[in-house]
Amino acid sequence: MSEPLSLEGIAPAIRSDPHPGFVRFVLHGLYDLCWILAAIVGLPWLLWRSWTRPGFGGMVLGRLGRRLEDEPLGSDERPRVLVHGVSVGEIKGAISVVRELERRRPDLAVVISVSTETGYLVARSLFPDHPVVHFPVDLSFVVSRFLRRVRPAAVVLVELEIWPNFLRCANRRGIPVAVVNGRITAQSFRSYRVFKGLLPQFDRISLYCAQGPEYSRRFLALRVDPDRVMETGNVKADGLDIGRVEPGVELRRLLGSVGPVLVGGSTHGEEERWLTEAWRESLPDWRLVLVPRHPKRLAEVLAHQKELGIVPQLLSELRAGATPDPARPAIVDTIGELEQVYGLADLVFVGGSLVPHGGQNMLEPASQGIAVLTGPHLDNFTQEARLLDEAGALEVLQGVAGLAPALARLGRDVDARLTMGAAGMHAVRAQQGAAAKTLDALQATCLPDR
Repeated sequence: MSEPLSLEGIAPAIRSDPHPGFVRFVLHGLYDLCWILAAIVGLPWLLWRSWTRPGFGGMVLGRLGRRLEDEPLGSDERPRVLVHGVSVGEIKGAISVVRELERRRPDLAVVISVSTETGYLVARSLFPDHPVVHFPVDLSFVVSRFLRRVRPAAVVLVELEIWPNFLRCANRRGIPVAVVNGRITAQSFRSYRVFKGLLPQFDRISLYCAQGPEYSRRFLALRVDPDRVMETGNVKADGLDIGRVEPGVELRRLLGSVGPVLVGGSTHGEEERWLTEAWRESLPDWRLVLVPRHPKRLAEVLAHQKELGIVPQLLSELRAGATPDPARPAIVDTIGELEQVYGLADLVFVGGSLVPHGGQNMLEPASQGIAVLTGPHLDNFTQEARLLDEAGALEVLQGVAGLAPALARLGRDVDARLTMGAAGMHAVRAQQGAAAKTLDALQATCLPDR
């Protein structure tokens, strides 16, 4: 566990517009106009996507506020805290914060908001007892309607979600906004530095709970008040249980094997193809389970498998009665089951890392005591990767060529896999406590009084 958080000198919440005046009014008006013009130009694409992709049209209508009256906010009269995560990763990261908020402040009601279709589905499964709503498109009148409907007493943004109109409307309504588990990738940091003077945004946020010193320095370089930046750690570690997750009898029967299991988790691009080729070359006696990050990519994944002369098995087909065949790759074409699938694994490759996507969360398999492989593209998870790498729990490949040799080596070295797995559990356990620190900081600044 890390050191206690010092709250000495922390700045009070921002409850008014720090940038009033005609010039800012005009800038935000021009910003609204850009949104409207973009919507007009992109209307054919939006209609096509809504026609061809189930759920997309509903998500667009939700983000435009057209379904606010149908959102399940309920009759709870407690003051509301809006917890927002863009998509699946941020929503999972919010779990420990929401748990700690419920434990300490039962006088507050928590509302969850998301920006993507997949995130919405996952949020509803992870938070069945909380209302889940669509985060608004950043048009001032849409944002105003959203805030009137939801009526949050405070807003908590997971990781970083900077929208000028949303922040301005929250300031003008006296709603304090906090960033938790805050981080800025190197690429985003460069962009923010270029445009930071155009529409002031970072000084509209009351509190930044940064994951670590690297991200704190980036916030400060964007002229954030030092009294608003706290280093509270990575709350994703708090949302993870240490030790194996029981996958259940069904998954074990359908996806397990009499031998070891290799899982490719949250894969993107051609990673499924590369992992299948490396598996066939190095670990043909293992069971291969592929879990694409976005199930909507299924047709692309199947096409790549067909090019390799392989007919994989889909989890949905196995559940419908197909006979499991460990000699064929299995593809998980459902949402929200990655944690349980990791529970089957003897070795995990975490995707989004052999392609320039920025990586995916490698703490999840590490917390279960599983040896982890990734590629070199880890911009979105630099601190997590550094933590596990220094602990000896992670092997970072330099490219696709290193995948098959690494699988062969770790596949035959059981002791190395066990050592890496134990190191991963220890490293994740040592990071826990960030959610409690985050709630300390939120209570000192943004949350309403009891």
